[in-house]
Amino acid sequence: MTQLLRPDGLVQSPAFTHVAVVPPGATTIYVGGQNAVDGTGALVGGDDPAAQTKQVMTNLKIALAAAGATVHDLVMVTILLVDGVDLNAAYPVAAAELAGATPPVVAARVAGLGVQGALLEVSAVAAVTA
Repeated sequence: MTQLLRPDGLVQSPAFTHVAVVPPGATTIYVGGQNAVDGTGALVGGDDPAAQTKQVMTNLKIALAAAGATVHDLVMVTILLVDGVDLNAAYPVAAAELAGATPPVVAARVAGLGVQGALLEVSAVAAVTA
């Protein structure tokens, strides 16, 4: 089972951990950048960060499920936010969709994303044991 650690001496956050230790023999799953497009490729949520976050998290869960994983198997999440996007609007939606999972997180502000109109993109790494 993967261990998520919050070492003493580092900020203690209920939203994320700092270290993920994947045990030998686990299968690693890499999820490429997911943004707020539906199955047809249409952008969902317009300029609403919360609506786009909901779609991004739906896409992340679909991708994880295809590999036999859930958000509770995440060992790293990378979030790219277009500069100026209100993180406070997106965070509660993402936190609810993570259902208590607290993987390590990297967040960065970027000038733009590959999908025109996308406000955020999430990529992730998960690990599952047999």
